[in-house]
Amino acid sequence: MAARPGARSGTRTGAVRPKAAATIPQLAWNQVRPAPVVLVTGPESFLADRATRQLRDFLKLEDPSLEVSDVQADSYASGELLTLASPSLFQEPRLIRVYSVEKCSDTFLQEALEYLQSPAEDTYVVLRHGGGVRGKKLLDQIRSAEGTAIEIVCAELKKDTDKYDFAASEFKVAGKRVTPSALRTLVAAFADDLAELAAACQQLISDSSSEVTETTVDRYYGGRVETNAFKVADAAIAGRRGEALLSLRHALASGADPVPIVAAFASKIRTMARLFGVRGGSGQLAAQFGLAPWQVERAQRDLRGWSDAGLAACIEALAETDQNVKGGGRDPVFALERLIGVISQRGEM
Repeated sequence: MAARPGARSGTRTGAVRPKAAATIPQLAWNQVRPAPVVLVTGPESFLADRATRQLRDFLKLEDPSLEVSDVQADSYASGELLTLASPSLFQEPRLIRVYSVEKCSDTFLQEALEYLQSPAEDTYVVLRHGGGVRGKKLLDQIRSAEGTAIEIVCAELKKDTDKYDFAASEFKVAGKRVTPSALRTLVAAFADDLAELAAACQQLISDSSSEVTETTVDRYYGGRVETNAFKVADAAIAGRRGEALLSLRHALASGADPVPIVAAFASKIRTMARLFGVRGGSGQLAAQFGLAPWQVERAQRDLRGWSDAGLAACIEALAETDQNVKGGGRDPVFALERLIGVISQRGEM
């Protein structure tokens, strides 16, 4: 079996540190490793499932006789944890995955606290807590169990830069070359669902024999990409009004909602406004403004031909359109088309 982590193992480079003061290592989802108790926290369920699966696969590789059991903390039966952790006749290692700890019963809470006082040998207990105050006493005790526990923090990937890095990592781990433009297209197409983004990456990794390019992504996911809000925004910002209107109508006909389309415009125009008139390299500006270098380069390219007054006019039009598509106007589609007109003319109307 893999050696248990030492009490002084510390946190690896790149680890995530949650807000609670803790003496146990705080690791990112892709740094999971064996420990008698593995606390998996955070709202990003996909990453939590991925981390738990990676731990299972690692333990299974170390010892194929691994026994895997699942427990629901909200419908817990008294004595269940102790029974599953008890040594078997053949002394197989055990992995016990406990779900819904944020909704745990009082019985589970009491027995889990007792278990932490003396974890079973060759047993790995994974506790999944999605957030909230329920079970705080248990979390506090785990986080103070130096040498016994680790915490895997699965924070939600909200920023496009985080999703871009995630997708890039998928290809890097697989040893598959991918162009930055292909990654940007993928992230734009699947920005709302991390599981779908991961699945798209894996399909491209599996099916593509050579480097994955934007053309490859369009061939596989052209329909999804074409209806994406950022396609509409990109065309309008580049001054291609007709293309933007066509993409908008296609997106709406495919069931897209006007609100995220306006949000896409707002995201890009806001980045452009932050970088307007600023000088410096993409790496330097990325660090200064909390962006990825490719976002800086894209915004700098988009800003060519724009004026300060034009940006201000577009920001005002965005605010008005946002109000209209959220119930303040009678015709959200007309409001979007008008916004496209303003932006495609760089606010110089």
